[in-house]
Parts: sequence; C-alpha cells; structure tokens
Amino acid sequence: MACPSDALWLSVNPSLRHFDQRLCRLLRRHVEIQYWSYHQTPDEPCSIETAVTLLHDYLKHRSVPIHLIGHGVSGAVALLYARLHPSRVKSLTLLGVGANPAISWHTQYYALRNNLPCNRQMILMQMARILFGAIGSKKLTGIARVLVKNLDTELSSHSLIEHRNFESGGVEVPILVCNGAFDTIIDPNEHARWQPYLNSGDRLWTCQKGRHFFHHSHASQVNPIIVDFWQRATSPFARTALIEVIS
Repeated sequence: MACPSDALWLSVNPSLRHFDQRLCRLLRRHVEIQYWSYHQTPDEPCSIETAVTLLHDYLKHRSVPIHLIGHGVSGAVALLYARLHPSRVKSLTLLGVGANPAISWHTQYYALRNNLPCNRQMILMQMARILFGAIGSKKLTGIARVLVKNLDTELSSHSLIEHRNFESGGVEVPILVCNGAFDTIIDPNEHARWQPYLNSGDRLWTCQKGRHFFHHSHASQVNPIIVDFWQRATSPFARTALIEVIS
C-alpha cells in the first residue's frame, strides 16, 4: 500500500550518495520519494544552518507536509529542520543519528587524528574498517578515497579546530530512529539515549547485523520498517499507539 504523501531523502554529503541508493530504490516501490542534495561550494563556510535554510526554501511552497529521511549528518539536518518547522514535516526517519545529533563518523575520525601517531591515510583506512567491517583492501582503499572527499569538500559539524554541538531531544512529529547493532559511531548506548525523547507512536529500531551504513548493507531489512512507519504516521491515530522499541 502506498503512502498518501510524498517523502524526501536528504543528502548533505553527495560523495556518500551511493550508500543511500539501494534503500531509496526499494522505498520507491511504495511511495514517490524525492532526493534533495546540498552541494557546498569551496568558498562557503561549513554551516549546518545554511543547509537547513536552503531546505526550507525548497519546502516552504509545498501545501502538504512531507516525510523526511536522512542518514548521519543529513539526518541531523532533517532533525534540526523538523524542530524549526514541524508543521511542514509529516514524519522524521533518522538513520545512524544519535540522541546527540552532532555525533557523526567525523567525530571519531578527528579523535583518532588527535590521539594516534599515524598519517592521515592510515587513519582513513582504519575509519573505513570501522564503518564497513572486514572487506577487501581494494574496497577499503576506495572507501577511504570517498571519505577524503567528504572531509575536504562537504558539510560537517566538526573540524580539527572546532567541534559543534546541538541540543539533544526529540521533535513534535512522529519519529523513527534506526541504527546498526555493530555501529561504533552511534553505538547501542547512544541509540538508547533517544528513549526519554520519544512520544507515543515513535519507534526505535536496531538492524541486528548492521554497522554505521546499515541502510546500505541491509536495505531489504530496513525498507519494510520504514514503509510501515510511514503508513502508521499517515494514519489519524498515529500518535495514540504505545511507543514501540523494536529489535
């Protein structure tokens, strides 16, 4: 059954788009889903607020609210937008986003840079292993190149000289928060910290074999969870159900 309203997948890190596409294709079998991408230019300051403002410019002319979905930093942008403009958001689906939305893989990368006597390439290779597990050296090298592009040219709330923080907490709209059981970026403890911020009808879900990019490696498992949530969020009784914590 298709959802009555549209969905919008947010991407503020275009180099990571490949990891969204498998799940996005599956979701399109159920709902018309658009893909919004923010491309930061070399002369722009690294500003999450700018991305939120541009997203509002894109959505402010819509007559009906929309389902928002995003992974990592993109999910954090979706969360900040939903806090500012809840009337424009039908529901919020966060993939790999902690209760502290400032936490991302960049957080761990810069911690390693500050604490390990290794060159940048070695740390990026280690980050690739942390994010994707035991994969071949050729794939690890390719992922490390993607991470370099992400660090050097795309939006992040962290750098070597500054670490941003955002307020923890939920939103007024229905929210689904998903993570991977073997994610060391948004680990099970950080995922569980969402619990006090959930309202009736909100959901926590854990992909039992997933890492940080679980929505890519286990897209077929994530897809029905999101579709079911969207259908329930569209129902007029969406906020009357008990909170569901699913694993």
